[in-house]
Parts: sequence; C-alpha cells; structure tokens
Amino acid sequence: MFKCHVCGGTAAREDLVSEVFTVDGRRVLVERIPAQVCERCGEATFSRATTEKARRLVHGEGRPVRTVPMDVFAMV
Repeated sequence: MFKCHVCGGTAAREDLVSEVFTVDGRRVLVERIPAQVCERCGEATFSRATTEKARRLVHGEGRPVRTVPMDVFAMV
C-alpha cells in the first residue's frame, strides 16, 4: 500500500518523471524515471530497483542521451 512520506496521502498514480541529481558537484538530469506520484501533493517515490538503476546511470554506467544548458537561480 502506498503512503506518501511528505503529506501522508494514500493514493498514487504510476508516471514517468524527471529529476535533477547532484553528482560529484555537477547537476545531471534523468528523464523518464518510473515513479509512484502522490495524487495529493505530487511527490514522486521510486522503487529500490529504480533508485539503484538511476544511481548506476549517473555514476558512469550510462551515457547521456544529450546535453542541455541549464539556467541557475539563487533565492538568497
């Protein structure tokens, strides 16, 4: 049974999401990550297997499909 760790919601939908990770001080975008997305707050939750696959991809087992520029903003 799904329970959101952010809001406590119990309904989720399967979706593909994108996340930005920081790896050795650089930002990398991983797209099309299978996730359970909370219907209440939109928080994405990943299975252990998916998390491990993303970790292996960004730590050298994968090749980027493309490189994109990224705007950076600071709130402070």
